[in-house]
Order: sequence, then structure tokens, then C-alpha cells
Amino acid sequence: MLKAVEAANETQKRVLVDKLKARFPQGLQGLSVALWGLAFKPNTDDMREAPSRIVVESLLAEGARVCAYDPVAMDEARRIFGSRDGLSFAEGPMQALEQADVLMIVTEWKEFRSPDFEAIRQALRHPVVIDGRNMYAPPLVRASGLEYYAIGRTGAV
Repeated sequence: MLKAVEAANETQKRVLVDKLKARFPQGLQGLSVALWGLAFKPNTDDMREAPSRIVVESLLAEGARVCAYDPVAMDEARRIFGSRDGLSFAEGPMQALEQADVLMIVTEWKEFRSPDFEAIRQALRHPVVIDGRNMYAPPLVRASGLEYYAIGRTGAV
């Protein structure tokens, strides 16, 4: 039973990338992803079992570029990932959006709870938000002209 739970947890970590691949069936090669949240959970720099580790590795393997931001775990992320082609780190969430095609949210940090959706839409080349934490009310995001994909919800909402 423990092995089944562990396998399910590992599969769940890949859901965000699978959603992105479904949205861009032509492939992720050259796609620029702004990634908000690297820590396993808010208020820590712990990345030992963080979904972001699988997400970043998967995106890079698919040929995407990643610009990541986390309020606390940046040093730990730099230690874990080192210097990698296609991976950069931003000084803030809006800086991560510069030159990004899409936004992916991996950790539910307080500072991500009330973003300026209009500014996000204007910054992104494709108005796509993939939310691994179900942080936002779909009608609010949609009203800003963004496509919103979240865990446990089918299609763009």
C-alpha cells in the first residue's frame, strides 16, 4: 500500500507539466515558463520532496526555459539545481513573468494570493496560468482574460 501511495504522489507531481503539455500539444521546446514557488510548502525553504523539483526537471527535459521565484527557497533551489541551461531565478514574482509565455504556480505562498491578474495577462505571451494549488476563483481569473488550469478541475476554467 505504501508503494502505491508513493507512486500516486510522484504521478501527482507531474500533473502540472501534463496540463501544460495538453495546452501546447506541439511541444514545450522553447516555451518560457514563469514558475512561482519552489519550496515543499509555504514558510520554509525545504525542497526535499518539493513538487517543483520534478516540475523544473520535466520542463527542462522537454526543452522549456524556466524562470523561478520563491520568497524563501531561492538559495536552496540554487544549491539543488546549480547552474543549468534554461533555468534562471527572479528577484520577485513579476520579474519572473518578464519574457514568459505562461505562469505556473507550485507553492501556495501568501504573496501569491492576490496578484494583479491584468498585469499577469499583459506580461505573458500566452494568457495561460497553471495553478497547482487552486489558489484563485476561476471567474475572477477568467474576467482578466486569462486561461486558468488548476488541479482537479478539467479544462480551462
